[in-house]
Amino acid sequence: MKTFLLHRAGFVFVFFLLIPSYGLLPQQSNPPAAPDTATRTEIALGEALLPKLADRAAGLYLLATDYAALGDSATALALLKECVESDEGFDPSADRAFAPLQANPQFQALVKRAAQHFPAVHQARLAFTVAEKDLVPEGLAAEAPGRVFYLSSLNRRKIVQIQKGVASDFVRTDEYALLPVLGLKIDPQDGGLWANTGTDGTGEAELLHFDAEGQLLSRSGPPSGGRHLFNDLVLRGDREIFLTDSLANQVYRFDRKMHTFTALEFSRALYYPNGIALSTDGNHLFAADAFGVLQYDLRNASSTEVQPGRGATLAGVDGMYWDRGWLVVVQNGIGVPRLARFQLTADGTRVIKAETLEYRSPFVELPTTGAILGNSFYFIGNSQIDNMKDDRVLDPAKLRPVRVAVLRLK
Repeated sequence: MKTFLLHRAGFVFVFFLLIPSYGLLPQQSNPPAAPDTATRTEIALGEALLPKLADRAAGLYLLATDYAALGDSATALALLKECVESDEGFDPSADRAFAPLQANPQFQALVKRAAQHFPAVHQARLAFTVAEKDLVPEGLAAEAPGRVFYLSSLNRRKIVQIQKGVASDFVRTDEYALLPVLGLKIDPQDGGLWANTGTDGTGEAELLHFDAEGQLLSRSGPPSGGRHLFNDLVLRGDREIFLTDSLANQVYRFDRKMHTFTALEFSRALYYPNGIALSTDGNHLFAADAFGVLQYDLRNASSTEVQPGRGATLAGVDGMYWDRGWLVVVQNGIGVPRLARFQLTADGTRVIKAETLEYRSPFVELPTTGAILGNSFYFIGNSQIDNMKDDRVLDPAKLRPVRVAVLRLK
């Protein structure tokens, strides 16, 4: 669930959705390359993928951030122009990768166009706040009985429970020597909680299972060496968990009884997989990466790219949720973050309708993930991930109480 943090700033192009240390580069067994080398490697990979992408604009946006990082403003602007003029929703104005271009008239014209074509949408309201400012929450889970919410903390490395508006520690800081905590899912089988943890500083990661009282039941590490970052997850029955590994560029099936991980094979290479969702019937798995969403048919182990259609993008998705034939998403890797939903065809391979749910409002400063309760979507509105680097808060004075907002899914 982590935002796509590109190695520049921004899965929260802010991609992890903004922190330079969270990269989109493929898994490496060696120490990370120097910034310029890493950027040029990403350019080579992006240009190779570009002809194969269902959403060309998503590839153009990534490449534009790379060329901007190298100081090649002319190439960055040319790529950005084609991207923004696709009118899919990309708006580079809030992306720190383009800070050197802010005064450029061409850049300003692209920002103006994006604002005109995609105006503000404000439907959400404040649900509750958590006073503990330095949580830097990434994951959110909720259950209807008692309306209990759980927030994961990257900075404090713990899990907070909110019940009747009162916040308390479900798992305390350093209680189990946790890594930064990302995606959360409540287990309907036992009332417990599953959590993904990881840090790209060391490439360590774990999948954890807690009981309903916060006692640790199990912890499972990656299936192989190299660098890993367990991000988001979804449960399928009482036997399977599917989770994304953003640094290894994999989606795994985790067997809950055998405690084993098996990597799924997709129709194209994944690039920083993040959000993940499962259809109600349990047949279709959806995995979001930097460039879009892929559907995986669990009945026959086949996959295909979900076609966003003209004027829509599925790029930059952090949190992603299935709701009665729609994918509800938090998009923080397209410049200015937004909440949106996409209605799919019956086979789940093509978008037939796209709607913006919240955009250019105080509730989408830097959203990461959410949770659906009935007809309502609750989401973290100000994760403050952009105030973290190397697993620490950069400027404590800028921290604010955590805001969780809610909107109705009509």
